[in-house]
Amino acid sequence: MDFVIEAQGLKKTFGPFVAVDGISFGVSRGECFGLLGPNGAGKTSTIRMIYGFSPRTAGSLKIFGLGIDEGLRQIKSRIGVCQQENSLDTELTVLQNLEVFASYFDIEPSSARRRAEDLLKFIALEQRRDAPVIELSGGLMRRLMLARALINNPQLLILDEPTTGLDPQSRHQIWNRLEELRAGGLTILLTTHYMEEASRLCDRLIIMDHGRILVEGKPVDLVRQYAGRDVIEVSEPTDRLRSFISSKGLPHDDLGHRLIIYCDNRDQIYGEISSQYCQEGCILRMATLEDVFLKLTGRELRE
Repeated sequence: MDFVIEAQGLKKTFGPFVAVDGISFGVSRGECFGLLGPNGAGKTSTIRMIYGFSPRTAGSLKIFGLGIDEGLRQIKSRIGVCQQENSLDTELTVLQNLEVFASYFDIEPSSARRRAEDLLKFIALEQRRDAPVIELSGGLMRRLMLARALINNPQLLILDEPTTGLDPQSRHQIWNRLEELRAGGLTILLTTHYMEEASRLCDRLIIMDHGRILVEGKPVDLVRQYAGRDVIEVSEPTDRLRSFISSKGLPHDDLGHRLIIYCDNRDQIYGEISSQYCQEGCILRMATLEDVFLKLTGRELRE
């Protein structure tokens, strides 16, 4: 298989704290691969090792078949990175931000201008080309960060929570652009807290927690395997319902005030529960990647 990223036993420690604990995975050329996990799971530490910002503690890491140590300079010239933090230069205009960044890759000025103009059209910012960056909204800044990550025409695009904090309209605009890039054959590595984003964009993904990989696979396969086809949510469940669920051996999460039941035979189970056991009402819906995520990583708040 043609891997763009190959990680074997990848580990990152900060003193006694283990951020990434010997994980192994591969990202194939042309796919969108997701890294999911709660805060502190090791996602950002992993991608920082991949783009050479943070040295690994142990394990092997190859990008484009090149070892990350000896091939780092060449690797950096072939990747684009859109970090969580906004690192745009607020003293420059929208166009100038792209042109200055292009100079870091030794792109000739006239070529940089053409590339920048094309990218501004791609992210629908051509009308704001001469506006100071400081005047842009958060959503427009994130689109500009994406354009900047593409200025060197990378073969691998690394996105660290690219739509965090954006309104739904801005988020969907970025999703549309990323889908176009994926359709064009660009390899994408994505971290996100939005399960809808991961389900829509990722061909495959891993869910991490405490620095380790819990599961890996296609979103639809993981949903079917760990959450089933449907979910029944019951508010204020009775002990009688709990006994019924246990007698049927149905997988479920008991949150006290709410019961979440995972099932494949929705017609039979939902009909019986809704008619005999629901005092405050119940909801039937399709299982989602968020159900898988919460089932595997828990529902407690993280620092």
